[in-house]
Amino acid sequence: MDSSPHRVGDVMTRAAVAVGRRALFKDIVERMYQWQVSALPVLEGDGRVIGVVSEADLLPKEEFRDSDPDRLTQLRRLPDLAKAGAACAEELMTAPAVTVHADAGLAEAARIMALRHVKRLPVVNAEGMLEGVVSRGDLLKVFLRPDNELADEIRRDILDVLFPAPVEPVHVVVTDGVVVLTGRVEDAARVPLATRLVRGVEGVVGVECHLTAEDVG
Repeated sequence: MDSSPHRVGDVMTRAAVAVGRRALFKDIVERMYQWQVSALPVLEGDGRVIGVVSEADLLPKEEFRDSDPDRLTQLRRLPDLAKAGAACAEELMTAPAVTVHADAGLAEAARIMALRHVKRLPVVNAEGMLEGVVSRGDLLKVFLRPDNELADEIRRDILDVLFPAPVEPVHVVVTDGVVVLTGRVEDAARVPLATRLVRGVEGVVGVECHLTAEDVG
């Protein structure tokens, strides 16, 4: 059975901290500090995610505390100026929330974070109800997988399937997440495929492929 955590649901934090739409500014700051998080989902009463309030949403209050911005700044920073005067989550939050589903792949979650410049994503079900939160740190958990676990998965799910009868035994050695493949196989065309598939295994840091083929050289 495949033990590789390929999905967001495998690494997300299920005990997610959230606030309601009427949560006050100070309460939001206190909750972020208490739980050491940079953003909080904002929920409707039934648990549906309607937005996210982040540190970036809170900072304008400090930035514009004693300032008197000129007209150009007012036009360019209108959303931030509005947040500087906000008092509760509903006025501060970014909506709609950028979310992800538990069955999404880790690569998909990483792309969303990178493209939307966020550090955490609420994980929701089909109805938009909060199931957990996934952070950048959660996505990196896969790199803590033991080397022997990676080697077992690579051999079972990739090498034994692509090369069921190698000319010479195919060996896989994993050290600190770096995979080294050696051996002699029959089909040269499958060697690049093997490298690509091994590189796609969750937790693999790098691949050194030294497989040779019977029909080469």
